Amino acid sequence: MQHAAKFLTDKVGIPADTINHVLELQKEKGGDLLRLLMRQDTVNEIDLLRKLGDELGMESSFSLPSEIQTDFTSLLPISFLKKHLMVPVVAHDDAFIAINDPFNFQALDDVRRILDLAGARPVLCPSTAIVSAINYAYDMTQNTAEEVMQDIDEEDPEALFTEIEETGDLLDDTSDSPVIRLVNLMFSQAVRDGASDIHIEPYQNTLKIRQRLDGILYDMLSPPKHVQSALISRIKVMAKLNIAEKRLPQDGRIELKVADKEVDIRVSTLPTAFGERVVLRLLNKSSVLISLTDLGMPEDRFIPFSDQIRAANGIVLVTGPTGSGKTTTLYAALTAINNTDINIITVEDPIEYRISGIGQVQVNPKIDLTFASGLRSIVRQDPDVILVGEIRDTETAKIAIQSALTGHLVFSTLHTNDAASAITRLIDMGIEPFLLSSSINAILAQRLVRIICPDCKTGYTPEPDAIRKLGLNQEEMEGKQVYRGRGCKNCHYTGFKGRCGIFELLLMDQSMKNLVLNTANANSISEQAVKNGMITLRRDGADKVLAGITTIEEVYRVTND
Repeated sequence: MQHAAKFLTDKVGIPADTINHVLELQKEKGGDLLRLLMRQDTVNEIDLLRKLGDELGMESSFSLPSEIQTDFTSLLPISFLKKHLMVPVVAHDDAFIAINDPFNFQALDDVRRILDLAGARPVLCPSTAIVSAINYAYDMTQNTAEEVMQDIDEEDPEALFTEIEETGDLLDDTSDSPVIRLVNLMFSQAVRDGASDIHIEPYQNTLKIRQRLDGILYDMLSPPKHVQSALISRIKVMAKLNIAEKRLPQDGRIELKVADKEVDIRVSTLPTAFGERVVLRLLNKSSVLISLTDLGMPEDRFIPFSDQIRAANGIVLVTGPTGSGKTTTLYAALTAINNTDINIITVEDPIEYRISGIGQVQVNPKIDLTFASGLRSIVRQDPDVILVGEIRDTETAKIAIQSALTGHLVFSTLHTNDAASAITRLIDMGIEPFLLSSSINAILAQRLVRIICPDCKTGYTPEPDAIRKLGLNQEEMEGKQVYRGRGCKNCHYTGFKGRCGIFELLLMDQSMKNLVLNTANANSISEQAVKNGMITLRRDGADKVLAGITTIEEVYRVTND
């Protein structure tokens, strides 16, 4: 130990007082000298590894291949590799062992011996790169669903009730219980695929598990029917729900870590004729909030929308069906205007992302904290900007409008098919037209369309009928190519990878305000908005088809209301 400390001081240039401080920490708490040193604010891990490599004559690399062979996972436990921060890397006709601590000779020799890699050289790597490679390897080689389900008949019922360690990594779970392994497999696969929801659906003789990718449900697993009770019980244990209560709906949440991703899972159970149906909404807390410029909004809508979200007061509404990205747009808007000069408070159900510098309130109907009651309290907190997750009832709508009329800027969402229908919906709720015309600044309607997979994108000639349905004519198609995806392993053979928005922005200028005072007819309002220059959802979708971003069928699917 003293030899390593002297080497780090004399050869690598680490100040003696830093080394002494780390040695004291080691006496108190134990642990590895080098790892404790790398955790110090004054030490840069990359610089330290580079200096160690130079002094010891060892190769160093600050990234690892994105795909490596995973044969070693059956021979080495994940806990061993994470403890010693090393991983064997076999990729592109090269084999080496990535290590973080060049003084850990014993573990290095053990890995060489177990894997029969006597000649494999050690390469110094940062801890984050090593942990990511370990997670990738063990995530890719988890038992297949078929293997797990073969073991389910020997399930020990008691094993289901082991407590889940909230901060533990799901990939580290070495449980022998087949049902627990099946649940872990289901979660890790969904996170790896980027699924937004998991559906567990019981039928008379079957049990189906599906996941939602880019807004579309796909079959995921079909476990045997007799697994149903144990599978749902395990999820209820994880969500801290009452496993004995099978007659009433229940709601809960699970916090998981899968590899380097922290996932918040909202759990909803619903009794059906053939057992409890479970829907799991996956919110990836590790994902970065999208910025306003990344939404894909064309400039002719982006500039006026950016102006409206910086207005002194009024209401900005975002409309669309469930899963159309309304909340993401509003979060992007809040992030764009968030600074120390203004006080922003939100009332949401649920809070999907935590935003620094913004007061966020979670709706809780059990204690009568609804959108309306929360909004009523928020107004007394001297806010400049208020976000109401959704206008669901007349009371919430009235308070939102009063807030806008008394000098606040209010953001909210509404479930309507297009921008003009939002006016009709609010009037149906009992809001007077003159209040709407004087409070609403803009209404943004949006949908999400799937983006054609770039790896299997191919051009084709569409049928004239398909072009006509989209509102395009032959002149507009002149010299333009239309694309679709053939389907490949990179897009799960769907032909699509990722999604982008299509937008319709209705601005409440004077002509629109006068019209709203005289009619609640959505068609009339929409016609006037188009005359004023509004681009409709379908037209924006058609533009994205002509740009080769999405397909005719996809635009027709999301705009055919």
